[in-house]
Amino acid sequence: MTLFLILAPYGVYTFLMLVTSATISVFAASAICLSTVALDVVRGRSVKILAVGSAIVFAAIGLYLALAAPALGTLGVKLSVDIGIFVISLGSMLVRHPFTLQYALESVPAETAAMPGFLHANYIITGAWTAAALLMAAANLVLLYIPGLPLWSSLAVAFAARNSALYFTKWYPEYRQIKYGTPADALPHPH
Repeated sequence: MTLFLILAPYGVYTFLMLVTSATISVFAASAICLSTVALDVVRGRSVKILAVGSAIVFAAIGLYLALAAPALGTLGVKLSVDIGIFVISLGSMLVRHPFTLQYALESVPAETAAMPGFLHANYIITGAWTAAALLMAAANLVLLYIPGLPLWSSLAVAFAARNSALYFTKWYPEYRQIKYGTPADALPHPH
């Protein structure tokens, strides 16, 4: 359920970009992000860096589209979103609070969160998502500067990067368990 809520704004944004305007797409994604924040507050959970940051990124892009550059192309919007997510992800690590840590702390017992390697594992997993966002941004940037490339090439990179990060997020805790003998619930993984 947590993974669904984390990815829902991006899925809706991606789908809506195919069927409606970029402005509607990013504002809808921002609204979903804010809904996930409200849901966390109602459930007594922490307000997530990724959800708030994504809401701001989507809303800022939407305002820019509505007020300053309504003709910004689809690739420009996608590049802006990817750069925004990259900044959120990298920024969370630079302030020494990788964004995956908030989700992990809510899904494991306190004694598990106190185990050696727990924070390090969150840095590694957040790093995988940071790399995925960077790859997606790079693919869109290449398409902007080499317009002859097929659009599917950027979509393939985005699909591969996102799915690799998803797979890694699920695989890495199991790998650490095998390698270090850490209990299965001792490391972050989506539920």
